Amino acid sequence: MDELRTLLSNNRRWAARVKAADPEFFSSRASQQTPRFVWVGCSDSRVPSDTVVGLKPGDLFVHRNIGNQIVHSDLNAMSVLQFAIDVLRVRHIIVCGHFGCGAVRAALGNEPLGLVDQWLRHVRDVRQEHHEELAALADERARADRLCELNTLQQVQNVARTGIAQEAWRRGQFLAVHGWVYDIHTGLLNDLGATVDGPEGIPAVYRLGD
Repeated sequence: MDELRTLLSNNRRWAARVKAADPEFFSSRASQQTPRFVWVGCSDSRVPSDTVVGLKPGDLFVHRNIGNQIVHSDLNAMSVLQFAIDVLRVRHIIVCGHFGCGAVRAALGNEPLGLVDQWLRHVRDVRQEHHEELAALADERARADRLCELNTLQQVQNVARTGIAQEAWRRGQFLAVHGWVYDIHTGLLNDLGATVDGPEGIPAVYRLGD
């Protein structure tokens, strides 16, 4: 319980500091949220989404899960995207993986882990698709880092292939999906150069309404 009381004390000090710097901060954000960005990230506690991009509460709409996955059958993820795109009218969706990801390392192996294996199957699918490239790398860390990038690139495509994103583009709404990787060793974000901002950025088989 002492640990929890510490968190509550931290919260009160933080709220006091914020209010002292900007007396209207909480009241202005209590009435509505108007973020321009969605962050799809890993649940890993070493990757604090708002902090690493220097944004304040209310500026970033966040969805996190193990391995920063976007799975078309995941109603949680689909609901987040639908609300963010259709209601909040965000402009940018950032899918951010991170080096040192436990989910990626687990997906590189074959040790049974229980229920999470069902979720890691999606990362293992990426591993299988790129198995020759990964096998050619020199060591385990290099393979894990590359699989982290490849998984992030796949999730960018998974976002862009949703009917939610495609409907936004059909009605002329600006929406760009980006792939980044966070380096836990340096604190730096790396843009993978995989932005998709229209249906032409996805394979024709996935384009709806063509």
